[in-house]
Amino acid sequence: MKTMPIFFSLFLLAFTFQVAYSQNESGQDSTGLPGDNFSLQGALFLFQNSTSPEDFEKQLNTQSNNVNNLDLNGDNDIDYIRVIDKSDKNSHALILQVPVSGSESQDIAVIELEKTGDTTAILQIVGDEDIYGEEVIVEPGAGDEEMSGNKGGSPMVNYDAALPAIIVNVWYWPSVRFVYAPVYRPWVSPWRWRTYPVWWSPWRPLGWHVWHPYYTRYHHSYAIVHTNRVIHAHKLYAPVRTHSVVVRNRHANVVGNYRVTHTRTTVTGPRGHKTTVKHTTVKGPKGHVKAKKTTVRRH
Repeated sequence: MKTMPIFFSLFLLAFTFQVAYSQNESGQDSTGLPGDNFSLQGALFLFQNSTSPEDFEKQLNTQSNNVNNLDLNGDNDIDYIRVIDKSDKNSHALILQVPVSGSESQDIAVIELEKTGDTTAILQIVGDEDIYGEEVIVEPGAGDEEMSGNKGGSPMVNYDAALPAIIVNVWYWPSVRFVYAPVYRPWVSPWRWRTYPVWWSPWRPLGWHVWHPYYTRYHHSYAIVHTNRVIHAHKLYAPVRTHSVVVRNRHANVVGNYRVTHTRTTVTGPRGHKTTVKHTTVKGPKGHVKAKKTTVRRH
């Protein structure tokens, strides 16, 4: 009869070890940056499937979509993200912004959109450097993560300069057609700090090991790139970019310790053929190396 308590104790010990191990494995993918808690790829997915900027804002703040897990001011409530459209002729900068107090707001990202022809348009979403440690650019296309085999949480590790760029025409997205309709007036969210729509109420942010599967599920249809293709919209946004002193100070140590370094070495062979070796290193809090990647490109 004594074997049952012993067996149960061993089972409990093994289960506890497995849970701890799983949490540690999930934690390895986290950079510790605020951007770990907002999916740029997920935001593009929602924009692609929304009918208007107003609908897009609602989808961003719908808990079941699992795109937003931000708590920038540390009040243990999810932040409400509002959408503000700055436009000029054929260019739109749709700003995703969080009011963090009665006097401050923080930009999370901006969707930069341009009409390039009668039935063509391009866009990118750019994550803010105060949230992601540096600007992170995502666009529609085959995900670098899928092609490179890298499953890390850092948005920058997945980038591979050797991969060919595929520019996706987004003209037929319902939200894009909506903003280029003749009667459209640029959407400016009416909501502000502690004044929110009746359908919304905050929820508690999830821990990384729970949030991570939601964070990565949108990655496969969107590519991380290093080139700003939406030039005019990017310039349109720059003067109106908004950052919060509260957010910057609260996350200063994590952002300051986060580094993405790239080193390139080009070697020319005896027949004139060139090979470029690129090393990417991501460092997280306290300077600890979170991920490394080496890419070899033959010219």
